[in-house]
Amino acid sequence: MNASDKIIRVQLPDGSEKHLPAGTTPLDIANGISPRLASAAVVARIKPLNGNVATVDTENSAEAAMYGAENTQAERLVDLSTPLDEDVSLQLLTEKDPDTLKVVRHSGAHVLATAVLELFPETKLGHGPATDSGFFYDFYRPTPFTPEDLKLIEGRMAEVVARDEKFVREWEPREEGLEKFKAGNDFMKVHFVEKFTKPGDEISLYRNGRFVDFCRGPHVPSTGRVKAFKVMSLSGAYWLGDEKNPQLQRIYGTAFFSKKDLDEYLERIEDAKRRDHRRLGKDLELFTVSEEVGAGLPLWLPKGATIRRLLEEYILGLEREMGYEHVYTPSLAKVDLYVRSGHWAHYHEDMFPPMDLETEQMVLRPMNCPHHILIYESKLRSYRDLPVRLAELGTMYRYERSGALSGLSRVRCMTLNDAHIFCSPDQIKEEFSNVMKLVERAYRDLGITKYSYRLSLRDPANKEKYVDNDEMWTLGEHVLREALDSLGLPYRESKGDAAFYGPKLDIQLADVMGHEETYSTVQVDFHLPNQFELKYTGADGNPHRPVMIHRAIVSTMERMVSYLIEMYAGAFPLWLAPVQIGFVPISERHLEYAKKVQQQLQNAGLRVELDSRNEKMNAKIRDFTLQKIPYVLVMGDKEAEANAVSVRTRGKGDQGSQPLSAFAAKIRKLIEDKSTEL
Repeated sequence: MNASDKIIRVQLPDGSEKHLPAGTTPLDIANGISPRLASAAVVARIKPLNGNVATVDTENSAEAAMYGAENTQAERLVDLSTPLDEDVSLQLLTEKDPDTLKVVRHSGAHVLATAVLELFPETKLGHGPATDSGFFYDFYRPTPFTPEDLKLIEGRMAEVVARDEKFVREWEPREEGLEKFKAGNDFMKVHFVEKFTKPGDEISLYRNGRFVDFCRGPHVPSTGRVKAFKVMSLSGAYWLGDEKNPQLQRIYGTAFFSKKDLDEYLERIEDAKRRDHRRLGKDLELFTVSEEVGAGLPLWLPKGATIRRLLEEYILGLEREMGYEHVYTPSLAKVDLYVRSGHWAHYHEDMFPPMDLETEQMVLRPMNCPHHILIYESKLRSYRDLPVRLAELGTMYRYERSGALSGLSRVRCMTLNDAHIFCSPDQIKEEFSNVMKLVERAYRDLGITKYSYRLSLRDPANKEKYVDNDEMWTLGEHVLREALDSLGLPYRESKGDAAFYGPKLDIQLADVMGHEETYSTVQVDFHLPNQFELKYTGADGNPHRPVMIHRAIVSTMERMVSYLIEMYAGAFPLWLAPVQIGFVPISERHLEYAKKVQQQLQNAGLRVELDSRNEKMNAKIRDFTLQKIPYVLVMGDKEAEANAVSVRTRGKGDQGSQPLSAFAAKIRKLIEDKSTEL
């Protein structure tokens, strides 16, 4: 049978099948279903029907995803114009499908590169991947781009979009493509072709108009589908990260399918700037950084230290209620301890270098668990002692790379709300359930409502990163899934994000831009008890191995405070506010009454601040407002005579005069309830 006579099966999402000639494209199928669907479709998702299919087309880098050979046995996205030559399941994706957003952004990167070459033809191209927030493209050009150039580029991009040029995939012999790139001095393209293809291959190219790029796609049907875009910023980077190489210019942009979505995104960016904990940390006098101390080592100022202390006292109180015993352990230990635990083998690149002492090597700890294990094994344990719950605000040190450091959110010295539960296997489910109740209680009190659960699993193929013990991993994953399912908690699985010694549940918090970070974690660990040969005497009189549950409820103090600063935009709920009440005497003769009220409320445990400067009342109120203090109390003759205060509430303005006793009772109740409202 000729290839042109071959018939393939195409299975649609509703389970129906079409029998079509090989070479039929997804666009042909869309047109056969509905011209309206064909017009709305962006790309297609296909998966072979041969029964031996990888579930996902994974890549180990953005570059590999752009240039590496496609895994044709994996589920993957393809252009609408892709000829189908094998039996596949097919799903036509429209702009409503979230997977299409990165496709239009990658196409946006090509539109950007098209515009740059049309305006500055001497420029050499690097690569331009889609990102979670948009796209970028790296360029080599001896003359730096200017802000005016970026405006010109954005204008030319609009022309490229208006031309509605089709994205067409072409194939070319590798040697022919290399010869062209070398002739044009496109040294970066030469590098990518040589790295990701081999002699005899054909290379994948995408053309729109006269612009051609080495790329495996997929792309939207034409440049006209890049409907809403914005050139965002410019930065510099060395080629391949080596300062001996040429310096590149990276232009960042973003793209959406609609102007409405773009405008909403730009508004979120402005909101994120207003909430940036680094700016607010400076404006509200919460923390500072000093080159003399070192990168990633913030200094907590009095107001920031107050928030941290309140958070620490809060979580310690909750843990005491839940039966945790608190311990103190040193911030360093012998290297031998981390060799025994396995951290040295799997984690030493993220640790600080050892310190050579007279007879031993010491290292700053990256984790608290080995210390807690030693406390557990400091005496004989019986099944009657279990579970043993050891908790600590443990300070740890991790060698974060300088480029990753950021305010309080990414630091090199951090204090973790850490705990380790040593229990018998039949206690795991109950202890896990109690930990999750603690997480949800803490999040409720802190006002955190946007979070999700991620079950982080190992990558079985990565024997270097993870302990090589299939039986242990299978058991750990089973226990976590069973516990989550029994609690009815929704979760998603993520391969490759486990700890080196076991699977874990990560509680993911999203910032205003939707970027997720791990804050709370729960890990079921069968490995470290084996490494340290931990024991307890069972009811049968024989030694048994305990299971460890690692858990952190509110993350590190640094990261959680940074999150709270941004979530509340510095306007903390009353119980967490470093200053809860500001006092404004109208004139100097009202200062005595203000000091009297200040003392009364301080004696009641409230955090107050009196502005006794020789300034106008409105200036004092403005300054307290800028500091986002929950309540400002203004005091004049009328208030002094009636033992009252004139209340201005953050976000609500002037609330009028109130008896002091009534105001004090109200705020005590708000603090007791940990209310997020004033």
